[in-house]
Amino acid sequence: MAVSFFHLACHCITVQSMNTVLVQEMGRFNRLIDTVRSSLVNIQKAIKGLVVMSADLEEVVSSMLTGKIPGMWKKKSYPSLKPLGSYVNDFLTRLKFLQDWLDTGMPPVFWVSGFYFTQAFLTGVQQNFARKYTIPIDLLGYDFDVLGDELPKTPPDDGAYINGLFVDGARWDRKKNVLAESRPKVLQDTMPVIWLKPCKRDDIPDRPSYLVPVYKTSDRRGTLSTTGHSTNYVVAMRIPSDKPSEHWIQRGVALLCQLDD
Repeated sequence: MAVSFFHLACHCITVQSMNTVLVQEMGRFNRLIDTVRSSLVNIQKAIKGLVVMSADLEEVVSSMLTGKIPGMWKKKSYPSLKPLGSYVNDFLTRLKFLQDWLDTGMPPVFWVSGFYFTQAFLTGVQQNFARKYTIPIDLLGYDFDVLGDELPKTPPDDGAYINGLFVDGARWDRKKNVLAESRPKVLQDTMPVIWLKPCKRDDIPDRPSYLVPVYKTSDRRGTLSTTGHSTNYVVAMRIPSDKPSEHWIQRGVALLCQLDD
């Protein structure tokens, strides 16, 4: 967790929208890293009697002993319902995702669950498309193509490949390539790689599908941030289905960026 990205961000050329997304993500994670580091350092000092054990530091210690994410960290963190141990592992995995991106360039497949502010990534993909074809970005939407489980080796010409989503309340039928009923006692299923395809909203093909809401956590609720975006809701993806939308609405089907364990 002692990794710091921000001083490396200056090496990115921000002509490409994805590089801007990367720089912004590193800044957000750096603030979280600083909060985690300073709280742990101050706890060590307080135990030695060098500083006063404040109420905030007591809360961090209490949360760590009970396996919960400290409130001080939550204020700077991305949404997460994981216990502390899983949260730390997830946090380190996100840092590695960004570090690999910085060291080796854009990945062919983006781990969409690893973003702090996922909406910025979605906007960045549309901006690249809008600049390439000189189309006003406010005319663009997304078409979604669910691919296989094998990770592509190269990025698409337009849009982006993503993975890391889970379908809650249903499963993905890998033979028929449609949403299907959950298997007994299996609440979630991993989704294959999905191709985000920017296009004009008028050009999005009309086909049997269900407009699935995507959330960062299973809480399925959030508040509006200062950017005007929800802190939990991400986007709605049109996923192939051979059943009417009402069927999946009654089952509360949604896509999640992360599970609770």
